[in-house]
Amino acid sequence: MVARARRGNAPDGAARRGLLALLLAVSAPLQLRAQEPGDGCGHIVTYQDSGTVTSKNYPGTYPNHTVCEKTIKVPKGKRLILKLGDLDIESQTCASDYLLFTSSSNQYGPYCGGLTAPRELLLNTSEVTVHFKSGSHISGRGFLLTYASSDHPDLITCLERGSHYLKTEYSKFCPAGCRDIEGDISGNVVDGYRDTSLLCKAAIHAGIIADELGGQISVLQRKGISRYEGILANGVLSRDGSLSDKRFLFTSNGCSTSLSLEPDRQMRASSSWKWVNEIEEPVQWSPGQAQLQDQGPSWASAESSQNPEQQEWLEIDLGEKKKITGIRTTGSTQSNFNFYVKSFVINFKNNSKWRTYKGIINKEEKVFQGNSNFRDPVRNNFIPPIVARYVRVVPRKWHQRIAMKVELFGCQITQSTTQGISMTTLVIPLVLLALLIVGMGIFAILRKRKKKGNPYGSVKTQKTDCWKQIKYPFARHQSAEFTISYDNEKEMTQKLDLIRNDMTDYQQPLMIGTGTVTRKGSTFRPMDTEADAAGSGQGHYDCPLPAGRHEYALPLAHPEPEYATPIVERHLARAHTFSAPGYRVPGPRPAHKHSLSAGGGYDQPKAQASGALPAAPADPDYQKPQRSPEPDSAYSAPRDCVKPLNQTAMTALL
Repeated sequence: MVARARRGNAPDGAARRGLLALLLAVSAPLQLRAQEPGDGCGHIVTYQDSGTVTSKNYPGTYPNHTVCEKTIKVPKGKRLILKLGDLDIESQTCASDYLLFTSSSNQYGPYCGGLTAPRELLLNTSEVTVHFKSGSHISGRGFLLTYASSDHPDLITCLERGSHYLKTEYSKFCPAGCRDIEGDISGNVVDGYRDTSLLCKAAIHAGIIADELGGQISVLQRKGISRYEGILANGVLSRDGSLSDKRFLFTSNGCSTSLSLEPDRQMRASSSWKWVNEIEEPVQWSPGQAQLQDQGPSWASAESSQNPEQQEWLEIDLGEKKKITGIRTTGSTQSNFNFYVKSFVINFKNNSKWRTYKGIINKEEKVFQGNSNFRDPVRNNFIPPIVARYVRVVPRKWHQRIAMKVELFGCQITQSTTQGISMTTLVIPLVLLALLIVGMGIFAILRKRKKKGNPYGSVKTQKTDCWKQIKYPFARHQSAEFTISYDNEKEMTQKLDLIRNDMTDYQQPLMIGTGTVTRKGSTFRPMDTEADAAGSGQGHYDCPLPAGRHEYALPLAHPEPEYATPIVERHLARAHTFSAPGYRVPGPRPAHKHSLSAGGGYDQPKAQASGALPAAPADPDYQKPQRSPEPDSAYSAPRDCVKPLNQTAMTALL
C-alpha cells in the first residue's frame, strides 16, 4: 500500500519541479534586463558646464533591481562640483543598494541610508561616472544630483527654496534641468514669488534663465503680499498662493518693457475671419484687433487648415530693428468663442529672408507652449533674445479656430559701439567731466574777483582788532571818528570808520545808549595844531575865531545828545592812504562843499538865546590841544572854514 502510494505521488512531484524550472527560466531574462546600465536612471539634463541627474521615478519609489550609470563632465581644466539635493536609499550596509562616483583615479562612496553622504563634493577631475544600484526594497526615493564646473562655486540644487535663505539680496547659480523637478511655485515675475517656491524653477518661470542652460540668478527678498497670482510661463505652471511673510523677486537687465504698437498699421495676417452676428451686422476679426491690451475680439484666421503649405500667421512690424526678449499671448478673450492657439513657432527677419527661432542645444525648430483656454495669458521668453524688425507668430496647434492676441517685450538697440562699449557710455562721462572743469574755473575766477574787490568781508579781516572794536564798543582802544550815512530810504545806519592812531591818551570812552550817542567828559583834541604852535599863519587852524568864542570846543551839556563830530574830507592826492589792508574805508557820504576837519570847523553846541556862548573860565578839567602830527597826515587841509551847524542840522546828522 505504501509503495503504491509513493508511485502515485511521483508524477505530481515531477510536475511541480518542472513548473519551478519554467518560472526560473522566464524570470532570469527579466532580471538580467532590469540590471542593464541606464535602466535605473531617471530625469537627466546636461549642458556644457552644469546639469541634473535623478534616479528613476524620483521623487517616487525607485524600482527593484535596477542599475543606472551616467558619465558627466565639464570643460577640461575645470574641477567638478557635485551637490546632492536628496539621497534616500533603504540599504544600511550599501551591499545591494548604493550610490557611487568613480573617476579614472579616485572613487567616492558608496553612499546609502546607513551612511551620511556629504552634501557637496569638489573633485580634482573634470569627469566622473555616476553608479546607482538597487536590490529588493519596500520604499525609497533614490537620489537627486546637480553638478557644475568650478567656475560656479555658488551652485545650488533644484530643491532650494527662497525660505532657505535669510539675506535680503543674494546671487546663486542654477544648474540646467530644474524645470521638470517636482515642487510648487506661487506667483509671477511682476508681483514676485512666495518664499516657499523653488528658486531655480521660479527663475525659469520668470524667464531669467533657460531650463536647457541654467544660469546665474540675483534674488531680492521683500515683504510678503496677501495673495499670489499664478500663470503659465515658459512651460512652468505657477499656482495661486496665499499670504506669506516674505517673497522674492529677480533682478534682470531691464530689457523687458512692453513694445508699443499701432495695430492698424504695424500688424497684418495671412487672413481674417468675417461673420454676421444675430442682428445681421458683419463682425471682422482683423489683425488690427490682435494687440493684447485692446478690448474686444481678437484676430482670427479665415481658415484653420492643418496643411503645412497653407499655414496661417500673424505678423508684427516694429518699424525698426529691436531686441525682443519675450511674447505674451491669449485666446479669443470672448466666452462664447472658445478659440485659442495651443502651440506656435516664431519666424523673424530683418531684410528679405525669414528665419525660424531654434533651440539652443539641438538647433531644431523651437515649439513654444501656448494657451490652454481662451482667457488666461501665457508668457514665453526668448533666451537668447531675437534681434529683428519683423516677427511672425505661426500657430501649430489650436482649439476650434486659430485666434489670438499678442504682446511683445524688449527694448531699443544701441546702434553705435566702439570695441563693444556703447558710445553713449563714453560720451556722457566726458561731457560731465568737461562741465565740472569749466564750473570749477568759473568758481575760481569769481572767488578771486570777490576777494580782490571786497577784501573787508573776508574771515581774516573780521578777526582783526577793528572787528573786535565793532563787536565790543566799550573797549578802551577805539576809533577816533564816526561816519553817519543815509541810504535811499532815509534810514540812518551808523558805520564806524575804524582807523588806528595814537590818540588813546586823549580819547574818552563812548557812552552808547539806545538811539543816542554821547561822549563822557571833554571833547576830543584837535588833530592838526602843530602849525599854530609854531606860529605859522598858514596852518590848519588859521581861520579867525568869531568874536566871543572860546579857543577850544566847549563841553556838551549832559542832557543834550549833540556832540562834536569831525567830518573828514580826503584829498584826492592822499586817497590811497586809506586803501591799505586792515582799514575800513567809509562808504559814500552825502556831498558837501566844505571840510570840517580843521580846528575852526568843529561843530559847537547850540547857542543861547543871545546867539553866542559865554567865555568859559580856565578850568583844568578841560583838555588843551596838543601838537598835531606832521602836515603829511592822512587828513588833507581844509579848503574853507564853515560856520557851526545849528541844532536842526545836528539832529539830522544823528
